[in-house]
Formats: sequence, structure tokens, C-alpha cells
Amino acid sequence: MKIYNYNGRANICGTQIRILRKQKKLSQEELAARLQVAGVDLDQKAISRIECEKRFLADFELREIARILQISMDELAGR
Repeated sequence: MKIYNYNGRANICGTQIRILRKQKKLSQEELAARLQVAGVDLDQKAISRIECEKRFLADFELREIARILQISMDELAGR
């Protein structure tokens, strides 16, 4: 499977995830732990790469991150 980059970025929501995570006073480790409880196997390094827009996000990962951060997937994507 080929992972595409969009203007040199692997995702368009990493910055928004970082902002919202910090607003919720969650560390990357805490977000990763909540995702793991929900069945999404991401660790702190993966969260860091997502926030730096260097890691592609699967739709099920995005859905769980949005649920944990209490925001819609559209809002995470900048819509």
C-alpha cells in the first residue's frame, strides 16, 4: 500500500490534535493510553509523529482520537 503525502505532510490534522490534546491537559502518553484502552494500538512515539504530521492516520484511529478529544472528525480536519 502506498501512503501519499499532501504537500509534504502525511496528515492534515496533527497540529489540531496537538492543540486540543494540550487544551484537555493530556500528555501524549495519556492520549496513547486512552487509545489503547479503546483498542487502537498507538504509543507515545506514534502520537508525536502524528502531531508533527509525519505519520499517516487510519480512519479508525482518527475516529477514536476525535472521540477522546470530544470533537468531530470534520473539525479535526479543519472543516
